[in-house]
Formats: sequence, C-alpha cells, structure tokens
Amino acid sequence: MHRPVLLVIAHGSRDPRHAATVHALVERVRSLRPELRVETGFLDFAVPSVPGVLDSLAAEGVRDVVALPLLLTRAFHAKADIPAVLAEADARLRIRRADVLGPSPLLLAALERRLYEAGLTPADKSSTGVVLASAGSTDPEAIAVIAAIAREWRHTGWCAVRPAFASASLPRTEDAVRELLALGCERVAVAPYVLAPGFLPDRIARGAARADVLADVLGPAPEVARVVLERYDAARMPLPAAAGGGLRLHRATGLPAP
Repeated sequence: MHRPVLLVIAHGSRDPRHAATVHALVERVRSLRPELRVETGFLDFAVPSVPGVLDSLAAEGVRDVVALPLLLTRAFHAKADIPAVLAEADARLRIRRADVLGPSPLLLAALERRLYEAGLTPADKSSTGVVLASAGSTDPEAIAVIAAIAREWRHTGWCAVRPAFASASLPRTEDAVRELLALGCERVAVAPYVLAPGFLPDRIARGAARADVLADVLGPAPEVARVVLERYDAARMPLPAAAGGGLRLHRATGLPAP
C-alpha cells in the first residue's frame, strides 16, 4: 500500500537541545514504524527548513506528503505559520495536514511517565499537587485546552492540578507552585507540557524552584511517538479529486481546504 511521506514540522529554536530532542523523537517514530519514511523540517532557527524539505521531496518525485505540526495546541503556528508555508509548496505535491498532537490521553500518560521518572510513584498521587506548565499563548483556544487538560488530569487522583504558562498568559509556574503549597499539598511537582528544551522550558524550570519535583520535557517519550503516528494515520484519508492538480490541504478532520 502506498504510504505518504510523513513530514514532521517543528518550530525550531536557537537552543541546540531543541533540534536534538526533535530528532530523537523522530527516530522513535521511525522505530515504531520502520516502513514509513519520516522527514523533519523546521520553521525557524534550524535546518533543514520546511520549504527546503518540500522542494527536495518534489524534486525526488515524491507526490504524497502528510505534514504534521509538532505542536501541542492549535495556536498561531498551527493556524497561520504552517498553512502559509505549505501553501507555497511545489504544486506537484499533494499535502495532507495532520492535526496537532494535543490533547490526547497518551500525552497525559507521557506526563505521568516523566513525573515517575523524576522520583514520584503512583502512591504519591493523592498527596501531590501538580503544575501543568505550558509555554503559553495569546490564543484563547489554546489557553482553554490547557485548562481543560488540567481539570481532566485532576480527576485521575492527584491532590490538585493547576495550569501555568511560561509566557503570554497567567499564572506563571512559580505562582501555581505557591498556590498548591498554600492549598496544603504534601508535595508539589511541576510537569512541563512542552516537547523540547529551550528558552521557555528553562523559564518553567526556574519557576519550579520551590517545587519538590521537576519533570523532564515530553521529548521522545514513546507515548508522544504513538500520538504522532495516530495523527498521521488520521490524515491519510483519500484526497478529493482536483481538476488541474496542485496543492490540496486538509486537516485530519477531513474538511478539504478551498
């Protein structure tokens, strides 16, 4: 069966740890599905660029691509930057646009994995307050998603779960830590809801100074790799026939772009 190439689109960062983590995640995706060709492109700061990868694929004769935003929420990059870049791709490419990674129960499992790797145990849940610390956004939809994830996660047995943001929104990580301490939680843990290290994850870490536990970023957790493949599979539905060929985009919802 023909399989479209999976193009993982990462934001990019001046911090070299970011690209290294993205590549590690992509390698895990490849290990889960060795028969699938997976390429990586960056929007900024790192190479290869998304346009460069798309040009190379078109020149090579590839015609079907699933472009997957390596993002946890549908904020500005997912709604504006990535569609704009894909719209400039070679007209010979048929591009399906997969949805962002979050929210997903698998990502909650990855967050708990990181907390347990940092020293907690399932027996600690009822006495531990957790700060769900994301990068932050000015997009109301993205903020609402983070708050909803925190509410859902609270119902799995934690003492309390509070959302926090490293930029653009409030509260900050340190404020949420302070709130959980005042609430009387026996211990406080900070779970970064971010994919890779960088400037904002470092700000989250500084805000966790009074917490008892700071988990690692999600990175190449196996659950994250599985979400990537879920989003890829959901986006592989047949494209509608288009007179004259050219670029056709749709999200994993199945709604064709005009």
